[in-house]
Amino acid sequence: MPVKNSPRNNGGANSPLGMGQNKGPKQKFPLLTVIYLLVGVALISFWMFNTGGGQPEEIDDMSFNQMVRNKEIEHVEYVRKNEQVNVFLKKEALQANPAYEKIKDNVSGPQFFITVTDLQVFNENLKEVKSQAVRETLASDSTLNVNDLAREYDFPTKQDKSKSWGFEVIFWILPMVMLILLFYYSTRTMRGGMGGGSSIFNIGKSRAQEFDEKSGQLVTFKDVAGLEGAKFEIEEVVDFLKNPQKYTVLGGKIPKGVLLVGPPGTGKTLLAKAVAGEAKVPFFSLSGSDFVEMFVGVGASRVRDLFKTAKEKAPCIIFIDEIDAIGRARGKNAMSSVNDERESTLNQLLTEMDGFSTNAGVIIMAATNRADILDRALLRAGRFDRQITVELPNLNERRGIFGVHVRNLKLGPDVDLEFFAKQTPGFSGADIANVCNEAALIAARNNKPHIEKADFLAAVDRIIGGLERRGSVFTPEEKKAIAYHESGHACVSWLLRYASPLVKVTIVPRGKALGAAWYLPEERQLTTYDQLLDEMTALLGGRAAEDVVFGQLSTGALNDLERVSKQAYAMVVYYGLDKKIGNISYYDSTGQQEYGLSKPYSEATAREIDEQVHTLIESCYQRAKDILSTHKSQLDELASLLIEHEVIFTEDVERILGPRPFQKESSAATQEKPSIPDGSADSIVTESDKNE
Repeated sequence: MPVKNSPRNNGGANSPLGMGQNKGPKQKFPLLTVIYLLVGVALISFWMFNTGGGQPEEIDDMSFNQMVRNKEIEHVEYVRKNEQVNVFLKKEALQANPAYEKIKDNVSGPQFFITVTDLQVFNENLKEVKSQAVRETLASDSTLNVNDLAREYDFPTKQDKSKSWGFEVIFWILPMVMLILLFYYSTRTMRGGMGGGSSIFNIGKSRAQEFDEKSGQLVTFKDVAGLEGAKFEIEEVVDFLKNPQKYTVLGGKIPKGVLLVGPPGTGKTLLAKAVAGEAKVPFFSLSGSDFVEMFVGVGASRVRDLFKTAKEKAPCIIFIDEIDAIGRARGKNAMSSVNDERESTLNQLLTEMDGFSTNAGVIIMAATNRADILDRALLRAGRFDRQITVELPNLNERRGIFGVHVRNLKLGPDVDLEFFAKQTPGFSGADIANVCNEAALIAARNNKPHIEKADFLAAVDRIIGGLERRGSVFTPEEKKAIAYHESGHACVSWLLRYASPLVKVTIVPRGKALGAAWYLPEERQLTTYDQLLDEMTALLGGRAAEDVVFGQLSTGALNDLERVSKQAYAMVVYYGLDKKIGNISYYDSTGQQEYGLSKPYSEATAREIDEQVHTLIESCYQRAKDILSTHKSQLDELASLLIEHEVIFTEDVERILGPRPFQKESSAATQEKPSIPDGSADSIVTESDKNE
């Protein structure tokens, strides 16, 4: 089942082979964990051996005096540093008095303490309490001996003059040791994440990863399918590094820099990996964001360290991926401060690439998909001498990319890579890699022994249109409206000369779309005015069908209207295809915006542009309505078939509408076009063909 054209930009066209598997350092038991365990054991041990089974409770003078009268105190101990007196009770008192039930297990004491400010005053008060207790006892029983009573109420008063060195060590010295060890461990961790160094002050070191022929299995040019023009340029740089005498004998100099420019997913990073595998010289790889840091001056410091290391190992190659992270044009952001860290990093990079210092044998490679925003000083000759454009692959290149990505797949006998290459115009290498992987997953999900053609087609549908939502519930009116909408696209595109050939139409919802018409656009480099006009008319066929059949419109044409509006605006404002506006383009392809004009035309011209865009779209809409009104019976038959089967193919449309009349003049192919002069566009206009 063929599919529509949908240029997609997902990731890179990566080979299944990796850059090389570097064996990392052996895993060690974390030092910080050991420290925490030791500190925990020390604290628990100190608590167990110094608390005596429990913490003493504070009591007041009255409670203490009552304990003295009850003869419950074994001895007291004055602690000078805390200005308190610890009270140790007799064991028999702990067991006999129910009030001490909670502390009876704390036999070693102290069980209580009382805060004092002056030990002499405390001793005098204690002596008075003892004397009063003796007098009260004699008053109740005069036969008792005074001296014996005094000995019964008496107990020793000790003074603690020792120093708690263990306490001081744990709660003062040990935290300092922990901080020192934590600082040391943190610096070692940061060193590992910053590409070298032995302390936190090495944050300015380069974070580039170095690869060489000893790094393991590397990518070579054999793993890069397509990109023939780009490979030719890159191979010459690699050949210069391998055989410099071949060029220097004639007085030639090696290019200082090579910039890879192209849409995402076209294989820029893959080319750099192939250079690393082919050059047989040290290869330093890093991203533009690796220079960016919150600390002032770190980016410039890392640039200096990178080039210093590269010069020591010359000849070598430095690859900076996504260089637009630091190479953005300077002075474009009005809110940026004078000491902009990104600009400082860029200035240092410019100096290192072509300054007073020599970089003999050091080649800079960089990749970006935003070359229009790069600083012009970075792009000049002497820094990036060569700019290599990496475009979306053509038919032959797609066939080769399929061949690379299916090498490790178990394919069925009906898989034809030539067929898939023809059905995927506009796909990048990343898209093709994704198609192959999705096909393998779909086949495995269905318990197949190998991957079949249907799995690849289902994978393409899944990637372009999204996941099928067969559980969606529609009312009969909604289903009929969707069927007529998609049938309108099919009819109009079938009867127009330059509309993309129809492949299939479905009303099974995918992703956010309620239905879709799938086309196979022609691969061309130039698009004419008539071709653009037919494409816009076909896009409006869905809404025109709703108008012709139901006499009312719905919100289902949102995607169609958005694309038509953009294309009409581009025809009038960018491509100079409007008679009134004339041969003028208000588009800045460089992106530099020298004069900072957001709208380089007057209000009167803006009003005229709006009118011409509206006229162009309405004329295409009326043209689509005329086509559908003429072929309304075929439209009804096609919509009924779509409601019944949910999916129809080219054969069904041809059976109802007849062969496409694009080879001869016919009423459908020569519908009267709006009175706008013919013209030609100087770049291809491709859009997704999914209709909501």
